[in-house]
Amino acid sequence: MSIMETIIDIPVEHEKNVFGQFDAYAKIIEKALNVTIIARNGEIKLVGGKEDVERAKGVFLQLLELSKRGNTITEQNVNYAIALSFDEKEKAIVEIDKDLICHTINGKPIKPKTIGQKKYVDLIREKMIVFGIGPAGTGKTYLAMAMAITAFKNDEVSRIIMTRPAIEAGEKLGFLPGDLQSKVDPYLRPLYDALYQIMGPDAYVKNTEKGLIEVAPLAYMRGRTLDNAFIILDEAQNTTPAQMKMFLTRIGFGSKVVITGDLTQKDLPFNTKSGLEESIKVLSKIDDIGFSYLTSQDVVRHPLVQKIVKAYDAYEERLNKKKDSDQGRLKKIRKINYKSEKIR
Repeated sequence: MSIMETIIDIPVEHEKNVFGQFDAYAKIIEKALNVTIIARNGEIKLVGGKEDVERAKGVFLQLLELSKRGNTITEQNVNYAIALSFDEKEKAIVEIDKDLICHTINGKPIKPKTIGQKKYVDLIREKMIVFGIGPAGTGKTYLAMAMAITAFKNDEVSRIIMTRPAIEAGEKLGFLPGDLQSKVDPYLRPLYDALYQIMGPDAYVKNTEKGLIEVAPLAYMRGRTLDNAFIILDEAQNTTPAQMKMFLTRIGFGSKVVITGDLTQKDLPFNTKSGLEESIKVLSKIDDIGFSYLTSQDVVRHPLVQKIVKAYDAYEERLNKKKDSDQGRLKKIRKINYKSEKIR
């Protein structure tokens, strides 16, 4: 394998952002792409195999461009840029960064951070109903919330309605104190948290008092028709088929709907079918309904979360293979027994 060298200019003001604290990001790139990085006087020299050096150069240039756009580089950005470099899509990371949805109350920009998230956001813009399906940490609910608040501020809809099934997540909580709203609030807390961060508590309270923003359990949707609203159904894997049908038939004119869920985290009673799972099969051929499938590559939480999701996916895949293998053996045994009975 021929060894090559290349030099990249990294302006001093961007060096710390691109390299990370204690050169942490440079070390990740060195290890992942099998290159040697030598930094000196605003320049970095990359040494290694031709393909490895080209990949590393592409990653650094993308991170530098992100830094020039005012982004604080994270480990997730570095890992994702490396992953894209193997698919020769490293330039996509800068294209994704151009899509600004809105700002939080503190002025932080909200943007998709992966190709999967970008496709998800584009689908929400194009379709009337969108299903966002994927593991924890892929930004399904947060991005949907940002899109809802943007549509509300731009007068594209007159109100925002957020709902989720009030179901215990593997724990028996018993009789909770307080009125009905107090009892269901713990189930809706993630929605409140996202609202406060993007819109701010004051704006949320003001719009809630006017009835323009509503956060409610799914059971409250029965018997209503929801016109000119942006509606988000969160944790949809915990709906029953009847609940999902009820929700989907509430949608009125001028409304947009985003349904989010993670099929690997169902909290339904044993042997109860998920409404989300059934709706994917029933509605997949309807043009005005979009399905966005996010994966562990789209996880934007701590890098460890991505590793946990991948580990669980691999474990479940092994279990399914074993289950299929066991069922195959059982069928063969039944077939042999049937033939033996016939011979007798």
